[in-house]
Amino acid sequence: MANDPIYDPSKFAEDASAKFAKKYPHRHDHFATRPHLSRRNFFQLAGAGVVGSYLAQPVHASEILSQAGAVTQNKAKYCIYIHLQGAISHLDTFDLKVTNGVTPSKFAPALINGINFPTGLLPKLATQVPNLAIVRSVSAWALVHTLATQWAQIGRNPVAALGDIAPNIGSVVAIEKDVQRTSTQVFPAFVALNTSSGAANGYFPATYAPFRVAETSRTTSTGVNNTTNVTGQTNFNTMFSRLHTLDDPLRKSSPYGQSLSDYDAFYSLAQKMMYNNDVTTAFNFTVADSQRYGSSSFGNACLVAKQVLAANQGTRYVQITYGSWDMHNDIYGNQNPNGNNLFTLSPAFDDGVSALLTDLKSSGLLDQTLIVMVGEFGRTPTTEGSNGRDHNHFGHCMWMAGAGVRPGMAYGATDDFGFRAVQGRVHVHDLHATILHLMGLDHEQLTYRYAGRDYRLTDIAGRVVHEVLG
Repeated sequence: MANDPIYDPSKFAEDASAKFAKKYPHRHDHFATRPHLSRRNFFQLAGAGVVGSYLAQPVHASEILSQAGAVTQNKAKYCIYIHLQGAISHLDTFDLKVTNGVTPSKFAPALINGINFPTGLLPKLATQVPNLAIVRSVSAWALVHTLATQWAQIGRNPVAALGDIAPNIGSVVAIEKDVQRTSTQVFPAFVALNTSSGAANGYFPATYAPFRVAETSRTTSTGVNNTTNVTGQTNFNTMFSRLHTLDDPLRKSSPYGQSLSDYDAFYSLAQKMMYNNDVTTAFNFTVADSQRYGSSSFGNACLVAKQVLAANQGTRYVQITYGSWDMHNDIYGNQNPNGNNLFTLSPAFDDGVSALLTDLKSSGLLDQTLIVMVGEFGRTPTTEGSNGRDHNHFGHCMWMAGAGVRPGMAYGATDDFGFRAVQGRVHVHDLHATILHLMGLDHEQLTYRYAGRDYRLTDIAGRVVHEVLG
């Protein structure tokens, strides 16, 4: 029996793998078996909620191996990346699949630019469809929120330690655009709003970590807390100097000395921000402006993002997180109108994004700003639990707007049920390649030296989705 080829373990594994690949074809299957690096790392909370990682061999700006590659579009000066954490149901929103007896009549589906859209669920965004390039054929590889969220932010497979060491695409933009930064610009290059965790700077210096700003009030907020100039600047400066003195021996003798030096630059930037009037102006707003954006924490984040970019103080990439879209039960809110469902979460999203697009367009900033909306994966067309939807990595959607994007169009398609991308398939790697392309960076030539090899942000995958570019 042991010599029977039917029971040969290696042959069995080979056959099983071939059958799986045939049943579930995927041009990135090699990620499942490729080796991954491991490393020793630890995290430290710094300043205003900024999380950075110390690495034994951090990459420094001088080690960037960016090369001249293919011609890039370079139309976007800024990028706003909106992450709907938990994964919004694509087949109820931007890839609407109307099912008789299931789709709520409140959705009020209507064709806009040939795109079936839930005008009742997202009435304000319905007026913005002519400004959007909707991709309805996105696919992911991970079904777990943590892994898929990391993948959406780092542009490569986050299995094992890779999700910790690979930098957020915002950090990549920050370090690549650092040469264009002036000495008078005091804002961080990468600002993350309404998020306290997730992909960070990885093997990049702490200077390029996301500057994390906690959620603002959902109601009568007039800005981010603790941005006004406080008394006691002299005392703060004294304590800051003492801390620098205490850390000095570690800089000279510790294996993490370079990391501490990297953080010095970050702390110095934070110190400059504390007593800068531009910070107070950009991170605060009137009640009337907040109301125009929906008087929600998400709307306030959209408002702050607009003001931060308008200040032109060095910020190039802003990530906004809006969570609670993981609706395994009662997605339409028929039984719990006050819970997390499409009808309770969509108004804040509708108000905030619509106001953001309107303001950017009226000020002329939309021509310089790329806006990206995406979740970590999609939802299943079948129900789960009590009228909910499960995770689905075979098909979901995203949209782009602004600099370099062809407006008022839809690209790709899922099947009739919204389960699987079947036309114009776009992977997360492709999305990141396209973002970098619009920011003037070639993802195939942009590499970083770490642990003895050159890394690309999208690793060995990714294509620019030229079909959605203007």
